[in-house]
Amino acid sequence: MRALASVDLAAIERNIGLLAAAAPSAQLCAVVKGDAYGHGVTEVAAAATRAGATWLAVATAPEASELRAEGFELPLLVMGALTDAELEMALAAKADVVAWSEYFLTTLSALGGGRVHIKLDSGMGRLGTRDGDLAARLAARAEEDPSLDLVGLMTHFATADEIGDDFFGSQLEAFREWSERIVATTPGLIRHAANSAALLREDASHFDLVRPGVACYGLDPFGGDPVSQGLEPALRLESYVACAERCEAGQSSGYGRSFVAQSPTVIATVPIGYADGWRRGFSNNAEVLIGGRRFAVVGNVSMDNITVDLGGDGGGVETGDRVTLIGADGAERILSEELARLSGTINYEIVTAISARVERHYVGREGDS
Repeated sequence: MRALASVDLAAIERNIGLLAAAAPSAQLCAVVKGDAYGHGVTEVAAAATRAGATWLAVATAPEASELRAEGFELPLLVMGALTDAELEMALAAKADVVAWSEYFLTTLSALGGGRVHIKLDSGMGRLGTRDGDLAARLAARAEEDPSLDLVGLMTHFATADEIGDDFFGSQLEAFREWSERIVATTPGLIRHAANSAALLREDASHFDLVRPGVACYGLDPFGGDPVSQGLEPALRLESYVACAERCEAGQSSGYGRSFVAQSPTVIATVPIGYADGWRRGFSNNAEVLIGGRRFAVVGNVSMDNITVDLGGDGGGVETGDRVTLIGADGAERILSEELARLSGTINYEIVTAISARVERHYVGREGDS
């Protein structure tokens, strides 16, 4: 097939096991939003459950509905903002929701109530309220309203992945102090703050539940080598050499002629492009693996194809040979973190950009050989 993303579910299970062991006093909530970061939500949620995750988290109400329709019964947290209609959908899915305003609690109660977490914005500057007193009043209201079930208190870190910064510590202390005041009078609440980076960086961030996302998939939350964290990348992306043709000096490849051969070479065309999630920013700015060797991507990435310079001798490459864009081939490997650095982004975006046009294939499931 033209493009294939292979996902190793056993690697995901091992990653989640490692993360759970790193936070032994906390429950583990596997974040599977964005189609499990492009890895496939149904398969990944099942792997997370096998690995011992006791919660799942998503960003939207339709994501929650999909998981319930697939039969997942774990506690399910919808972390994102919700319109009134989306709130109804989340409640129909028996999902927990997140509140930071009086209006939201009023609407939630009017819809019959449900399980709710109060979010303090301790410094991310997005969802949540920066007003600790308001957040405390919301918690008290949720506790007093018989239609509401106050389940947890939460925040989210802005710089946990920036080792050595001071802001992470100030956020952690702000949440700790605020949440301790509330649990002193309302015991039994689940406090949660840690994303992947915080989980691996600071034990004090674990509280009662941790919410790893990117690390579940074997991606380094600090943007380095996942192996340094004991993580295993679960996704590999590959295509094949559709043709390999001689390119003489002065001839070009691709739209805009951004690559013009300076000497005779062989150009391979590989049927994968930006409609598949292989970013246009990799034009003349990335490498692929063929037969365990690195070859440069040349010319502009198009919607459906890229071109690769095989050198004057053709590199021993033949039509039909496998091309690895993410993953290992022999002793060589290309990590999502490498591609992120080349294109000025983060590893999250590399994997979540892989489109539905790329077929997913799963290995490492129960019964696989």
